[in-house]
Amino acid sequence: MNKKILVIEDDLDMAGILEGQLSDAGHSVTVAHDGATGLKNAEKHEYDLIVLDLMLPETDGLEICRQVRAMPRYTPILMLTALSSEIDKVVGLEMGADDYMTKPFSLRELMARVRTILRREDAVRAQESAGEQDTVKRGDLVIDIDKRRVTRSGEVVDLTGKEFDLLLHFARKPGRVYSRQQLLDKVWGYGYEGYAYTVNTHINKLRSKLEPDRNEPRYIQTVWGVGYRFADDLD
Repeated sequence: MNKKILVIEDDLDMAGILEGQLSDAGHSVTVAHDGATGLKNAEKHEYDLIVLDLMLPETDGLEICRQVRAMPRYTPILMLTALSSEIDKVVGLEMGADDYMTKPFSLRELMARVRTILRREDAVRAQESAGEQDTVKRGDLVIDIDKRRVTRSGEVVDLTGKEFDLLLHFARKPGRVYSRQQLLDKVWGYGYEGYAYTVNTHINKLRSKLEPDRNEPRYIQTVWGVGYRFADDLD
């Protein structure tokens, strides 16, 4: 599974370790040691994954994440940081990072997460190549998978990358109930132990953007004591 991976990391020792691990796994690795250079690489070339440090000189990781998410092609992002506060993790994920690791971390765990992200992206692209439906319609909600755009009654709904992924996961199987942990496993891609609040945060934000009445959700419904489901009576 040879993939093109961009590592943006200003710590030379860490960058070297990441390059070695990823190269040994058979990937083609490009390394940038500052945010401005990393962003130029991301704009100029296509990558299968960006491993992105949060604290960078010139352009920080959050700004790079924001600009990468504005690009036409979706590129997965694994964000790294020496910060450990919960709010930093939430901000990173809400800016569109696909995954988040706090230093110091196990290289084995990092490589496992890299494999998970790449497998998930391969599955999405395989579905697109096979000509699977590129639009999901649920009532007045239309999800354009290829353009990663959502409209409700013809009006565009502005979602972050992870909000889009979560909504699409729900909408593909209306009526199916998912626990918070199942959503973390399926949408974030691995057992996000201890971070179930991340699901709550994203669902609350989705509801604020989608629901005409957040007190009586029409699309994403709570199944008390179990989890959440997408309404199955909209078609």
